[in-house]
Amino acid sequence: MSIHDFYFNTNKATWNEKVKIHYKSDMYQLEAFKKGKLSLMPYELKALGNVKDKSLLHLQCHFGQDTLSWSRLGATCVGIDISDAGIALAKSLNEELKLNAQFVCCNVLDTSKYVEKEFDIVFASYGVIGWLPDLRPWGQMIAERLNKGGTFYMVEFHPIVWMFDYLEETPVMKYGYMQDEVIYEEYEGTYANTNSKMISKEYGWNHGLSEVINALTEAGLHIDYLNEYDESPYNVLPDLVKNESGMFTTKDKLYPLIFEIQATKV
Repeated sequence: MSIHDFYFNTNKATWNEKVKIHYKSDMYQLEAFKKGKLSLMPYELKALGNVKDKSLLHLQCHFGQDTLSWSRLGATCVGIDISDAGIALAKSLNEELKLNAQFVCCNVLDTSKYVEKEFDIVFASYGVIGWLPDLRPWGQMIAERLNKGGTFYMVEFHPIVWMFDYLEETPVMKYGYMQDEVIYEEYEGTYANTNSKMISKEYGWNHGLSEVINALTEAGLHIDYLNEYDESPYNVLPDLVKNESGMFTTKDKLYPLIFEIQATKV
C-alpha cells in the first residue's frame, strides 16, 4: 500500500462515519429535502442555469443531495464519492424519491476507470479539492469526462481559508497557501454537528488558485472566469456573521471565503 492509499483509506473511513452523523443533522435538512427542497446554493444555480436534458457528472457528491437536486432540475446525473456509506445512502434516496440519478463509489481520481461516458457538465462544490494530493490528474480526469464544448464548474472554499488551524480556540494561521506537505488533523465532531462524539481523522492538502487553474489549462480546458467572494453560503467557520443576503462573512472581511471557476473543453 502506498502512503497516498493509506491517506485515502483513512479519509474514506472518516467519511463513512460522517455520513451517519450528517444525514441526521440540521445542516443537511434531509426531511425538507425529501419534500422537495433543493440543496443547491445560489452560486451554482446561477452559473449552470437551465440544466434540463443535460448530462452532469458530480464529483465527490457525499450522500448525493446536490446530485439529486440537479436531477430534479432535469439533468441526467452521475454522482461519484469515495464513501461506501455515502453512495449507499445516495442510491437509497434516489430510489425513494423516484429520480434517475446513478451513483458510483470510487476515488474521484479513478473516475475514468469506472465511468466511460462523456458529459455536458462536470460539477464539484465546497470542500472537495483539499482531499487530493495533486490536482494534475484531477484536471486530466475532468477533461476526459467532458464532451467537446462541455462545461466544468466548481465553487469551493478559498485557499486562504485552509491556512488556519481551527482546532485552536482562536484560529491561528499555520499552514502554507501552497503547502506540498500533507496536513493531518484529528478532532471530535464534524462541521455539520460539532457536538458529535465521532473522531474525525483527516489527511488533506492545500492548493493555491494557480495550481487549480494550471491543472485545468494543462488538461486542455479554457478558463471562462474565476471569481472570489468574501461570503460563504455555509456557516462552517468560527465567528462568521450572517448578512442581509443570508450568506456568512468574517467580521472584518479581510479575505475571500469562496471562489468559483468555470472552464470549457475546447
